[in-house]
Amino acid sequence: MHSNPTNNRIPALFRRSQSGFTLIEMMVVIVILGVLAGLVVPRFIDQPDKAKVVKAKAQIESLSMAIKQYKLDNGVYPTTEQGLKSLKEKPTMGRVPQNYPPRGYLDGPLPKDPWNNEFIYISPGEHNDFEIVSLGADAQPGGEGPNADIKSWEIN
Repeated sequence: MHSNPTNNRIPALFRRSQSGFTLIEMMVVIVILGVLAGLVVPRFIDQPDKAKVVKAKAQIESLSMAIKQYKLDNGVYPTTEQGLKSLKEKPTMGRVPQNYPPRGYLDGPLPKDPWNNEFIYISPGEHNDFEIVSLGADAQPGGEGPNADIKSWEIN
């Protein structure tokens, strides 16, 4: 048996080693990453939907304030037929407001809900003098989660 004298003189630091990951070790790491992703990702996926619901509520509150200002100036709320567009343009049908400001009651265009749908305006409403509703992500009455209707009388 012959030993290699040069191999004994090379420091251990420079010797070739058989280090690396086995297939089992790599599979364990992949499974752990998958479990972590399964726990963390769903929390972030819901965030855009929650943000849109918060935005819709803020828009409804803003529109409600403009409608109340309309009533303060003119003594009546816009009718359902006059709709929210009465906040941008002086109505010419129905009860024509006498104290309508030259620039209307909203800056910029009439907003749509975060899902790019028109808000529904009803006056008089069933729950209050007027009601503003977003039908949510599905643009259909009812629903749950991001598809749920957002109603002015239910906003705290």
